[in-house]
Amino acid sequence: MRCALAALACVLALAPVAAQAAAPARDWAAVAHLPDWSGVWTPDVIDQNRQVATNPPPWTAAVGQQVKALETREQAGRPKGLFVDCLPHGMPALMLVTHNALEFVFEPGRVLVLGESDGNRLRRIHTDGRPHPNDPDPSFFGHSIGRWEGDALVVDTVAIFPQTYLAVSEAVGIPNDGDLHVVEKIRLEGPDTLVDDLTITAPHILTRPWRTRRIYNRQRDPAAEIVEGVCLQGRFLEGQDADGHAAFTALPAGQDGAPAPPP
Repeated sequence: MRCALAALACVLALAPVAAQAAAPARDWAAVAHLPDWSGVWTPDVIDQNRQVATNPPPWTAAVGQQVKALETREQAGRPKGLFVDCLPHGMPALMLVTHNALEFVFEPGRVLVLGESDGNRLRRIHTDGRPHPNDPDPSFFGHSIGRWEGDALVVDTVAIFPQTYLAVSEAVGIPNDGDLHVVEKIRLEGPDTLVDDLTITAPHILTRPWRTRRIYNRQRDPAAEIVEGVCLQGRFLEGQDADGHAAFTALPAGQDGAPAPPP
């Protein structure tokens, strides 16, 4: 009897899972009616620089002094380099910093954002109506939920690591220090122009929410794809191991601890 009850419990437990698995198949037709965001999207660097110059983040007084010091180092040719440790850029830097080309993948109930560069550059935006978890685990890209308002995707992101940068370049940015909240409205503004209007609330480093825009241009050439990038690959040579198999061999460290140039 206990075995029968256990089997019944298993069936009942699996039924919702099966229903969830079957539901997306019925929703693929709806995906076909979403806006066409296919192709690779590259950031409009000129417009980004203009926006940073005319509408900088409203830093607190103390953080503003730290930002000036970073800018001075960058102008002197000694940039700090925010993204040199092989950790993901995280939010909101993925959408703010110049070099990130993006691809979007639509699925029933979610949108995936694939970012070029090394490591894992993947955002999941849930569009199935779920709320944020009551106690979400922080991550580099946070927990994102979205909804379609006409042809615009409105995204709400929380639970981002306090260590991720609010960056305006690869050399100027400040860790958000927690309680970061990002709201985006992403939409087409022309056949090959995508705009992301962001409202960034970072109460520990900003005096008020920062509203800014990023513009991306579509590359329609089928050969244009974001490429694989591996942050640490430059620290290795292509060689062979002791058994004659192809292997990556580490470069020796130079005087400053960085890998020495390859021979």
